[in-house]
Amino acid sequence: YGSIHAREFGNREAPTTCAVQHTVTRMAEGDSIPGLCLEPDPCTKDYVMQQTMLRVRDPKVSVDFYSRILGMRLLKKLDFPSMKFSLYFMGYEKAEDIPSDETERTRWCFSRPATIELTHNWGTESDPEFKGYHNGNSDPRGFGHIGISVPDVDKACDRFEELGVKFVKKPNDGKMKGLAFIQDPDGYWIEILSANKMATF
Repeated sequence: YGSIHAREFGNREAPTTCAVQHTVTRMAEGDSIPGLCLEPDPCTKDYVMQQTMLRVRDPKVSVDFYSRILGMRLLKKLDFPSMKFSLYFMGYEKAEDIPSDETERTRWCFSRPATIELTHNWGTESDPEFKGYHNGNSDPRGFGHIGISVPDVDKACDRFEELGVKFVKKPNDGKMKGLAFIQDPDGYWIEILSANKMATF
């Protein structure tokens, strides 16, 4: 999958994922790959992949993007005045499920899977010397992207285009059709994918 992306994106290193490979190897249950723990420790059964943290320059712009463009809700905002930063937890949850009590809301927020934690260090939005954050997709490479699964990639991307979202890759670009990459206001890459399409690679 990574090698395919590399060819599609020219000389730049393209995003990679372990969800799909160029030659798909379907492993029967019990097969193993080096380093894989086939049976997780029972003490981890209640662990949850709860958050991915992204530092953002301007929370007004970023919260707008993740709520209005991507359809997430603000699950909880936490301010830390003594350390001059704020956290905005975004995710796909129903409004009626958000507790009204703030303590319970905080507890509930930190139990939700797959949230995005937008971290704002106060003052970056107005600092002319601030050059922005590294998105991981230029040297030195590290972090790659987050992924959003949608029912229809083409329809989602038509809407993104109408809303002026910046694309890294449109669904019909390159050899890997049916998936796209967009950028958030800070330049972080977001893969737009469909579960049904990914199953055909």
